Amino acid sequence: MNVTMIGSGYVGLVSGACFAEFGANVTCLDIDAAKIEELTKGNIPIYEPGLQDLVDKNIKEDRLKFTTDYLHAVADSDLIFIAVGTPTRHGDGHADLKYVYQAAKEIAKHLTGYTVIVDKSTVPVGTARNVHRIIKEENPEADFDVASNPEFLREGAAISDFMRPDRVVIGVESERAKERLHELYRPLNLIESPIIAMGLESAELVKYASNAFLATKISFINEISTLCEAVGADVHDIARGMGLDGRIGRKFLHVGPGYGGSCFPKDTRALIRTAQEKGTPCRIVEAVNEVNEAQKARMIKKIREALGGDETGKTIAVLGLTFKPETDDMREAPSLSILPKLIENGANIHAHDPKGMDEAKKLLPDTVTYFEDIYKTIENADAIVLMTEWNAYRGLDHKRTISLMRGNVFIDLRNVYEPKPMRDAGFEYFCVGR
Repeated sequence: MNVTMIGSGYVGLVSGACFAEFGANVTCLDIDAAKIEELTKGNIPIYEPGLQDLVDKNIKEDRLKFTTDYLHAVADSDLIFIAVGTPTRHGDGHADLKYVYQAAKEIAKHLTGYTVIVDKSTVPVGTARNVHRIIKEENPEADFDVASNPEFLREGAAISDFMRPDRVVIGVESERAKERLHELYRPLNLIESPIIAMGLESAELVKYASNAFLATKISFINEISTLCEAVGADVHDIARGMGLDGRIGRKFLHVGPGYGGSCFPKDTRALIRTAQEKGTPCRIVEAVNEVNEAQKARMIKKIREALGGDETGKTIAVLGLTFKPETDDMREAPSLSILPKLIENGANIHAHDPKGMDEAKKLLPDTVTYFEDIYKTIENADAIVLMTEWNAYRGLDHKRTISLMRGNVFIDLRNVYEPKPMRDAGFEYFCVGR
């Protein structure tokens, strides 16, 4: 099958490489000529475990190509996936669909033969019908269907999520479109992955509902962690006791400084806005967003109190900047909310991240000092803040660490370490919900 991915960002590149691995002939299109030139050389612009090898393999086997030319990409395609960005629109919280609709107009000009156009980007309810309308207006003679196929990829585990999915959701209105998508995903039949067909609106909404529910679990356990600190309980025991209930499950019951990334913040805001406009507000999701913002503010307060009530003039070594490990993604990372406030109040920030420092330099105040070596980062620090739970931070040499520091405060916002061993090692140890 001939497949075109419109957009060569995170979703488009991962999906395109994986479809090529399935055996499809894939062309990834992007209007950014510099990006396409680098991709053609095998240089990928994002960090995702396993992606470089997958791209290299399928370029070599001539199943994965890159272009800026819509005519070349669209004309012979059986399926065209729209996988462009849908950032939060300034002013109203909606997903900004201008890139989706621009892609639809360009696709329409070059359609030949029956083609299925698939929304892969996370889009609000009604987008597929608007894409259909736009293409029909631009090219009334075109033979096509529009489908929805939301992605459920976790950054840091995207390849395995694509190759061994919990489910594949397809929103379709015709048997032809359904059959073509089933044919594309046929390799998953070997592992019996469920492929669930539903209407367009249901497929569009299921991604938002899924992400909102996962965000709810995170905000819930973060809020419980605050209560744990007030009453002397241990949030890890609470999460374990809850998670063993099969109706609840243990995943996403991990405390921290709040969720971030490219999906949860954007998708919860878009769902809230859509529900408000339809006159059916999602009060729980609204509260989830409020709790998440409050959690970031609470972490600033926790750091300040650990430093004796004033961070002015203190050097803080920050370990981890990305919103989660195994990605270089800084979008809506808690560090972007927490560190500028500490800097504003007079703190000196020394920072380390295994993959995110290049991106962080574009987003954080230029007074942050970055280090390639973890132990250089903590030299002469008054305090360490463990912000992101990269594996590189899980086995720190405590004797070496404390000998290099000026102070002995260790603020563990991810509860990577156990309190007693840390205090026995000489640290003033602070964590979340324990």
